[in-house]
Amino acid sequence: MKIVIKLILESFRFAWNALKMNMLRTVLSLLGVTIGIFAIISVFTLVDSLERSLKESFNFLGANTILVQKWPWGLGGDGEAYPWWKYLKRPHPTWEEYEFLAENVQNAASLCIMANKEDIVIKFENNSSNQGTLMGVSNSYKDVYEVAIEEGRYFTSQESMGGRSVAIVGHRIAEDLFAELNPIGKSLKIKGISYYVIGKLKEEGEGFLEMQSKDDQIMIPYHSFTKLYYIGKGKGGLEPNITLKGYDSDLGLIELESEVKGLMRSKRGLKPREEENFAINHPDAIANFIGATFDIIGIAGWVIGSFSILVGGFGIANIMFVSVRERTNIIGIQKSLGAKNYFILFQFLFESVFLSLIGGALGIFLVYLLSFANLGTLELRLSLNNVFLGLGVSVVIGVVSGIVPAALAARMDPVMAIRTQ
Repeated sequence: MKIVIKLILESFRFAWNALKMNMLRTVLSLLGVTIGIFAIISVFTLVDSLERSLKESFNFLGANTILVQKWPWGLGGDGEAYPWWKYLKRPHPTWEEYEFLAENVQNAASLCIMANKEDIVIKFENNSSNQGTLMGVSNSYKDVYEVAIEEGRYFTSQESMGGRSVAIVGHRIAEDLFAELNPIGKSLKIKGISYYVIGKLKEEGEGFLEMQSKDDQIMIPYHSFTKLYYIGKGKGGLEPNITLKGYDSDLGLIELESEVKGLMRSKRGLKPREEENFAINHPDAIANFIGATFDIIGIAGWVIGSFSILVGGFGIANIMFVSVRERTNIIGIQKSLGAKNYFILFQFLFESVFLSLIGGALGIFLVYLLSFANLGTLELRLSLNNVFLGLGVSVVIGVVSGIVPAALAARMDPVMAIRTQ
């Protein structure tokens, strides 16, 4: 063990001396490794940050959930256009179907029904906002989606079933309408009807790519929502959806989907050979699609960085060949004093790895500085996984670049090496 530690320390000393004695040559040679690692890790950091931000932006769809809706998600396959005409005459989910599922479904942890209307006008005294999204939700909404109440409370079951005129406001809506006032206990107006504010949501912040944020939402009971807006077919009719939260397993979601399909077909009286007139959509499918897309981008990052890494590898190999030539006499003396071949081999190999690690660390440091750049709603985060990946790639470059010069040094004849001028 002592020999290994001594060998590593001696290799580091030789590498550091080589760096100091030939600073310009070494820096130029390591520049390829630095650029290569920077290219790869910066792409991976950007990809990870984009993927994380996109997935967080779709959190409003819920985790481990399926949605019963009129329209299936998607844009068609194999270059085909989205067949909207196929789904236009489908009936929308109803409150009666929600109650039927609530009474009969066995594989759901919870379920809710909701509908929304965007860009509504909300008023409080002389203040108004026209950028809010009104959400009509059943009482069980809080069991399916996270509802972070900062002040006040959620709806009671009596308020929900009775369609009471109560509301929970998002953070930005509260600021726009009530400014410095506490919104709890105040009354706002929607389409001339007063709603008593019973809760205020915690600030969520702006979503990536301006995705939906709870800061712009006003939640009211579902039956209260149906008094304001028509739900059903025809011009201006809104379409609700039923969301079911499954248990924390992929198998559980598969069983839940099969059960919901059977129950919905039964409720709508569909015959065995009739096509389903409803869609079951999976938020997890969006996350999987995002992951697959960014995997391809990650491969592109490897391709881009590999060219710079190749140049950097040749640069380190050049340094090591020069180092072996300059220290030929020292190698001969070491071998004549009993140094084994593996000692000489690892001495130069560790030196190569050390030099490569310096270049890689500089590349990672540049990515770290890049993470402080202001990219709007996109927050760059350099993860430990990417740091270890960069250092690991640097070690591989060092080993590959230094193995040939190190092997040549280890095989030198001590007498011939001492005589070399």
